[in-house]
Amino acid sequence: MQFKTNLPPRMTLLRGLHGAMALALACWALPTAAQYGTPEEWRRTTPTVQDRDPGIAAPAEAEMDAAYRRQPVFYRSAEAPGTIIIDTSDRFLYLIQPNNVALRYGIGVGRDGFQWQGLLRVTRKSEWPDWTPPPEMIQRQPYLPRFMAGGPGNPMGARALYLGNTIYRIHGTNAPETIGHAVSSGCFRLVNDEIEDLYARVPVGTKVIVQQ
Repeated sequence: MQFKTNLPPRMTLLRGLHGAMALALACWALPTAAQYGTPEEWRRTTPTVQDRDPGIAAPAEAEMDAAYRRQPVFYRSAEAPGTIIIDTSDRFLYLIQPNNVALRYGIGVGRDGFQWQGLLRVTRKSEWPDWTPPPEMIQRQPYLPRFMAGGPGNPMGARALYLGNTIYRIHGTNAPETIGHAVSSGCFRLVNDEIEDLYARVPVGTKVIVQQ
């Protein structure tokens, strides 16, 4: 099929060139997940997943998306090295390092209605922590156990960092596939090998900034 135009040949050619240039510039200017190292577009198109029940250890094949693996990234911040900054919306935790660098960890965050922001400090650390669901959680989910000893099936995972005098923690998980999703009741979860890494780097007293 041929299309006719009333423009002179030279004007038709110029219009075609301008269109091609505009398209090229638009494509070049569009930010991508690969450019900035964030899976934000994937997160927006991926539904929140079902959490694994307490007491059930993760199967060998369960793993998080590779985009959320720990890695050093450029990160400009006025906070001192050693500070933790949690970016809830992007599903990342940053451990500030010197020279505008941070170690970035993928996390699972609170589901709708359970997200929050604030400034706290790590007040306690625990290896393979026991889990005692708080009364508020029992009220919402009465089927939960009242106590669970630490272990591979424990939702707290391999390590826990307790935040202030709140019920919130940065901890491991028995559901690595939930990293990058909004699934918790307000805590922040990492896969077990990465919470073990963070745990070893972070002392009690560490400043934690939670952003939405």
